[in-house]
Amino acid sequence: MTELPERESLEIDVVIVGAGPAGLSAAIRLKQVNPDLSVVVLEKGAEVGAHILSGAVVDPIGIDRLLPDWREEEGHPFKTKVTADHFLFLGPAGSVRLPNFLMPPLMNNHGNYIVSLGNVCRWLAEKAEALGVEIYPGFAATEVLYNDEGAVIGVATGDMGIEKSGELGPNYTRGMALLGKYVLIGEGVRGSIAKQLIAKFDLSRDSDVPKFGIGIKELWEVKRENHKKGLVQHSFGWPLGMKTGGGSFLYHLEDNLVAVGFVVHLNYKNPYLYPFEEFQRFKTHPAIRGTFEGGKRLSYGARAITEGGYQSVPKLTFPGGALIGCSAGFVNVPRIKGSHNAVLSGMLAAEKIAAAIEAGRANDEIIEIENEWRKTDIGKDLKKVRNVKPLWSKFGTLVGIGLGGLDMWTNTLFGFSFFGTLGHSKTDAASLEPASQHKMIDYPRPDGVLTFDRLSSVFLSNTNHEEDQPVHLQVEDMALQKLSEHDIYAGPSTRYCPAGVYEWVEKDGKDTYVINAQNCVHCKTCDIKDPNQNINWVPPQGGEGPVYPNM
Repeated sequence: MTELPERESLEIDVVIVGAGPAGLSAAIRLKQVNPDLSVVVLEKGAEVGAHILSGAVVDPIGIDRLLPDWREEEGHPFKTKVTADHFLFLGPAGSVRLPNFLMPPLMNNHGNYIVSLGNVCRWLAEKAEALGVEIYPGFAATEVLYNDEGAVIGVATGDMGIEKSGELGPNYTRGMALLGKYVLIGEGVRGSIAKQLIAKFDLSRDSDVPKFGIGIKELWEVKRENHKKGLVQHSFGWPLGMKTGGGSFLYHLEDNLVAVGFVVHLNYKNPYLYPFEEFQRFKTHPAIRGTFEGGKRLSYGARAITEGGYQSVPKLTFPGGALIGCSAGFVNVPRIKGSHNAVLSGMLAAEKIAAAIEAGRANDEIIEIENEWRKTDIGKDLKKVRNVKPLWSKFGTLVGIGLGGLDMWTNTLFGFSFFGTLGHSKTDAASLEPASQHKMIDYPRPDGVLTFDRLSSVFLSNTNHEEDQPVHLQVEDMALQKLSEHDIYAGPSTRYCPAGVYEWVEKDGKDTYVINAQNCVHCKTCDIKDPNQNINWVPPQGGEGPVYPNM
């Protein structure tokens, strides 16, 4: 075995993994509290914002606290204020608009902004760097570093130039060790470092099971007469059945741009369900397709979404650091919003860590973060909606959404729930049922105008991976994949993946699992939904994956 060269190391006060809203807000807040602190942010994308994908309608509560004067500045990314809020229930051929007065007040989007969250992160990165934060894009954190007592003391970036065979290539470069007094993990949903830490420190011991959805999004430039700047439209129902959770959105931004997205809850049972094709079908609905007639599709992407909410948040702190943002699962599911809580969680962690460093502490557990988050606006936001997802899962779309709305009203008006706090039951992986219990779904062929195939869609995501490197989608037991994923579940990975990464092909008379890792858009769905938890997503070489321009 080739002996690896020693890593170079860099010692700083705080290491932050992930240049998303949580990580960047934490970096900014650390510098606001103590300008003398050294802060480094690692970002696996080729640039800040490259891997950021969200709807997104942003509640400005977090940005208002982080940067109170932002509205007075030129060049900020919050260009489109919400002017109209529509909720639709879709049937196969028609739709019903739900009256806004029936919606709980927390569902009201007036005062919020329609944005590209990637551009918000680019803007936050400029703010952070102006304060002296060092941001290293193109460097994926792949390993947690510990001291002899088992406390986290830093992270290491991935080695570059390893060939597919596992041998060190001619351009091999050893990763760097970043050592800090504290480490904040803001990788987003199902991050690989967060997974390691949750397992090592048993952070989910007292939490409910995590729950997820897959969100698929396109950005369109539409005809001027079809554009309604500031319109936010959410819908549920068709094409999903009443027992499959999910919904959709149309957000009208500036410059005739419309973001359209579709979310499927990953606790679905039918292995033949094809989230990407459900999204394409959704666009053909009479209430939807008119927006896109004569328009042009500009971008495509997909990302998993945390849906467990209040009861699924793991313990945030561990010796030497904390989880923040979507790594902790702070998405408000019915609002389809998480960036405001990500910003607030980054600020909370930053303030507690700055105080600890000021007190001479290092690499211990900042238990104050864990003890206080439920009392903050993050906890209050998530607690009011904690039963919406469990009710939807238990009773289906119509009854579940009705009961969820009632529960939000009682929480808002009276501060309590008739249901207490409901549990989530199974993991999303365990929710999948054998193919023998279901029928195949016949999806129409794409027309190339309104509906598309996956490969042409992935092209728009600007995804790129060097092919001569170890596959970053690790199947732990290939025999199990054939016996179970293929033989029992009819190969659901060939459908749930929104990038066409997985295929079962016949080779030499045998069914062979093919992994087209170069297509991967880093959504993490395979890591979540594989029925045997047999696929482990790890970062590829730093800087690889999608490069989303305005998502």
